[in-house]
Amino acid sequence: MSPRPDPVLAADEAARALARSLWHNADTAALAFTDPATGAPMIARIGFGLAANGTGLTLVSDLAQHTRALRASARAALLIGEPGPKGDPLNSPRLSVAVAARFAATEDRATLRACWLARHPKARLYADFADFHFVRLDVIEAFLNGGFGRAHRIAAEDLQG
Repeated sequence: MSPRPDPVLAADEAARALARSLWHNADTAALAFTDPATGAPMIARIGFGLAANGTGLTLVSDLAQHTRALRASARAALLIGEPGPKGDPLNSPRLSVAVAARFAATEDRATLRACWLARHPKARLYADFADFHFVRLDVIEAFLNGGFGRAHRIAAEDLQG
C-alpha cells in the first residue's frame, strides 16, 4: 500500500493573499502558550495588530497569565480568523501561526505605541500603565485552513506585504 499523499498544499497566490488578509486585518487572536507553573497548554484571547514592519504585535499586562508564560518561554501560537455570519463555521478561513515572542525594548515603545493606538484607540486608557508591555510576535511558520479542502502551508515571508 502506497503512503497517502499529504493533504496540505503548498501555498499558491490565492492562499498567500487570504493568509495576508487575515494577518493584516485581525484585531484579536487566540494565543496558545504553555503555563510555566504546570506545563499545561493554555489559551487566551489577546489584542492583535502589526508593527510598522508587519511583525505581529500585542500589548500585555504583567497581571496576565500569558505574559508570565511568554517571559518563561517565547514559543507560542496564534489562531486568527473568526467564523462568518452564515454557514458552517468550520468552513470559515483561519490562520494558525507558530510565533516567537519578543518583549520590545524600551526605546521602541513610542513607535509601537503609535502603531497600536492607530489600530486600538481605546487602549489609550491603559497603554501607558507601567505593567503593560509590547510584545513582538515573530512568525516561525503558518498554516492556512481556507475552508474544507483548502489547507496550505504558509511561510513567514508570505504574510508580509
